[in-house]
Order: sequence, then structure tokens, then C-alpha cells
Amino acid sequence: MSYTVVWFKRDLRVHDHAPLVDAARRGKVLCLYVIEPSLWAQPDAASQHYFFIQECLHDLAQQLRACGARLQVPVGEVTEVLGRLHAAAAFSHLVSHEETGNGHTFARDKAVARWCLDHGVTWREWPQHGVVRRLPTRDRWHDRWAEHMYAPCVAAPGVGTLRDVVLPWPAKDWPACEALGLDAHSPPRRQRGGRARGSEVLRDFLLERSRNYRGGISSPLTAPSACSRLSPYLAYGCLGMREVVQATEQRLLQLKTSTDDDAVWQRKGLAAFVSRLHWHCHFIQKLESEPAIEFRNLHHGYDGLREDAWNAAHFAALVAGRTGWPMVDACVAMLRETGWINFRMRAMLVSVASYPLWLHWRPVGVWLARQFIDYEPGIHWSQMQMQAGTTGINTTRVYNPIKQAQDQDPHGRFVRRWLPALRRVPDAWLLQPWRMPPDVQARCGVRVGEDIPVPLVDLDAATRQAKMRIHALRARPDVHAANEAIVKRHASRLRRDRVSSPRGNASTSSQLSLDF
Repeated sequence: MSYTVVWFKRDLRVHDHAPLVDAARRGKVLCLYVIEPSLWAQPDAASQHYFFIQECLHDLAQQLRACGARLQVPVGEVTEVLGRLHAAAAFSHLVSHEETGNGHTFARDKAVARWCLDHGVTWREWPQHGVVRRLPTRDRWHDRWAEHMYAPCVAAPGVGTLRDVVLPWPAKDWPACEALGLDAHSPPRRQRGGRARGSEVLRDFLLERSRNYRGGISSPLTAPSACSRLSPYLAYGCLGMREVVQATEQRLLQLKTSTDDDAVWQRKGLAAFVSRLHWHCHFIQKLESEPAIEFRNLHHGYDGLREDAWNAAHFAALVAGRTGWPMVDACVAMLRETGWINFRMRAMLVSVASYPLWLHWRPVGVWLARQFIDYEPGIHWSQMQMQAGTTGINTTRVYNPIKQAQDQDPHGRFVRRWLPALRRVPDAWLLQPWRMPPDVQARCGVRVGEDIPVPLVDLDAATRQAKMRIHALRARPDVHAANEAIVKRHASRLRRDRVSSPRGNASTSSQLSLDF
């Protein structure tokens, strides 16, 4: 019996799924998703990711059933599962999408390639983002991005058209989180997975919420509805990047001739959104081209900067939401409840961790990876290093949490919502409640140092010292000399290599914000 194994990873859909369509053309198919214990044992894995994927797979199984196939979900390491399959009924082809994941998936894919070579199995992979394997240079990268994104989407297999392979696989329940070593906590108000939900979120954004995208994505008050909220569906492939780009362009065409104020704001919001879809793939390309940035400074001239200065008390306070800066602690509380905060607040958290708290980006990044329902390794680790100042080629980004509160939450609605103790604090003291005199504390029934923590460090002094350390390194000739190689390998060429869309417009934004 000859058949093709379709290996689903972070592409949990049937629409615009080239590997599935290729397998169907060959004949019989076996659709496979593997629950890998070693993958879930990684430090960046969380229960919320596991539950979200379960929801996605239930949805995917329904899509496949409509096409005439079943989804097999065994537990085990991928090479072991492939070995059991091959022993039961040999197959000649394995097909999948390329994956730019964490270091563990990179090593696992190399092991799968070796297994295929040893067993005479042809493994073919297709790109699903605008990420290019074995990219020699970033020159013309954006043109290649456009070629992929504006090529026609691959239609899903028709109803009942897939020829399924029937193998005697025993049905088993999903392992419990505890059995995989995962913390049982999952944010109770996180987004739910699956293509149906993702399609609904996309439709709502394109038709309604995009009008608030420009001007609404920075404040944590407005961002939950102004942002597209598509990031988890893109991260796990419930929606394909290409179909989101093309649906957005189609909506822009519909709005092109309208002079209505609402349509004008929608056009502005959607144009800004398309530019961020470019940046999505730009940052994932960094990890694809240099997987080590998950673990080591992109610029080795910054090695040793923070590694030997780890402060466990600072990190514990950050994780507990007890830094004493209301905007920071409110963001941590929101993350625990929802699994999501907007990009500016993410950048602020990393900035506070990296500068006044002087924490190395790697442990902070592992913690945040578990907090984000939309954890995308390529974007995550690239942004961690950008915000921590270890790329060597980006402007130092330092977010003052007091100023962010002034700018993004001037009336204190956000911090009061997520930090109940602050609801009793008068407006005059809300930005810096630790400065409240004892008589004010007594009147509002809030004790500084107990109900409200005192900041761990003097914000201005600690930030100033941190910036001096960074800038002293930047000024060293040997550190500066290494920048050119990083620019050549990783820097965007967007300003001189602009991407034209079918609308005839060029993406010219130099904004590095990824507030999906």
C-alpha cells in the first residue's frame, strides 16, 4: 500500500495547505499531528498553548472529515511515531510546511530528515510565511515576500475527495497537562483556538474594528479591540498569512472609492496592518537565518553584559507583578488573566526588565513565552533582543513605565481594573502610589509596602546607569565594527526595497511595532 503522510505542525487548517493538496494528488493520505512529550517539556511551553492547540485540532479534524480523511493524533517522539507507521504500512513520502520554531523543533526536524534518509522516504516541505530557507542575503527579500503573499491561495480539497488510509491505531485520550510537565494554570479569559474562531476574528477586524487600528493599538485600554487579535491564529496556522494578506487587500479595494470618514479610517488602519504583516515575516526570518538568537546575544560584543548580574529577587517581583510600578504590575495581572497584552506594553515589560531591573533577556523571554497565547518564537526572540539592546544595530528602546501610564492610561482606568488595591488610591498619587504620605494611606485604607509594593529600585537612577553601560559598549570600536555583518545578514532593506501590492501602493513604514 502506497500513501503519503501529511505532517501538521503549526499549520492547523486545510485551506491554502499545499502539502495536503500535493499528498491528495499522489493518492491515499494519512493526516498526522504528533503530541511530542519532549516538545512540551521545553521551558517555553505552557498549558494555554496546549489547550489552544487542542481546540485547533478539534476544528482541523472536522475540516478533514468533510474532505474524507481523519486526523491521527498519537503521542510520542516524531521519529518513533513515523517508525511505527512505517513498520505497520510503509509509505514513500512525508509532506509538511516549513517551521521556524524554537531550538527543540529545529533539532527535531533534523532528526526527522535523518530518519527519512535512512528509510528511503522523501520529505518535502513548503513555505507558509514569507520566510526563505537558506537565504544568502536580505537584498530583495521583500520582493520574494510579495511574490509569495500575492500568489493565489491553494484551494482546500473538495468534500469527500481525500482518500484516507485506515490503520489499526488505538484511540487514546490526550495526556493531562501534569503528565507532560506543564503547569496547570491557563488564563481563564484567553482566546480560544480553531479556524472557525480565527475566521470570525478576521472578519470582524476587516469589517468593523480596523477603523480604530491607527491610534488605538498603543493603549492597553483600547488595544484589545483595536488590534486585529489574529496573532494566535497566525502563530498556529489556523489562518494562513497569505490568506490574511489577500483578504486585507480585498477589503482595501472595497473601501478604495469611499469618502466616508469611517471608510477613510478603515483604509488607514488596514494599510498600517499590512505593513505589520511584512514585519511579522521579517522578524521570523531573523530566527530562521540564525537560530542561535533564541539563546545567545545577536551581537557577541554584548556577551557578559548582564549574564553575571542576575538578580533573583528582581525577577521574582516581576513575575509576581510586584515591581511597584502600577503600569508594569497591571500588565502582568492582565497577562495572567487573558494571555495577551498589546505590543507597546510587551515592549515596556521587557524594557523595565532589561534596564532598571538589569535582568538578562533569556530568562525573562522564557517566562513571557509561557504568558503569551500567541507565542511565535521568531518574533518573540528577535523582539526580546531588540528591546534589551543586544542586537547592536537598533536604537536603544527604553520605556519609562510612569510616562507610559501618563500617555496610555491618563485616568488610571487600566491600572485600577487590574490592581484592585489601586482603586482606593486618589488620582493625585496613582502614578507613584508609593509616595503617598501616611495620612493619605490611612484615609484610603492602603498600606504602602504591603497592599502596594515599593519599587525595587530608583527608576531614574537605575535606568540612567543601565543606559550608560549599553552606550559605553556601543562606543567601543571593536563592538561597532561588528555591526556591519549583522546589518548585512539581518537588517531590513525596506526603505530601498519597497514592496508593491496589487493595490499599487508601496509599503514604506519603518515602524517596528507588531501590534496585530
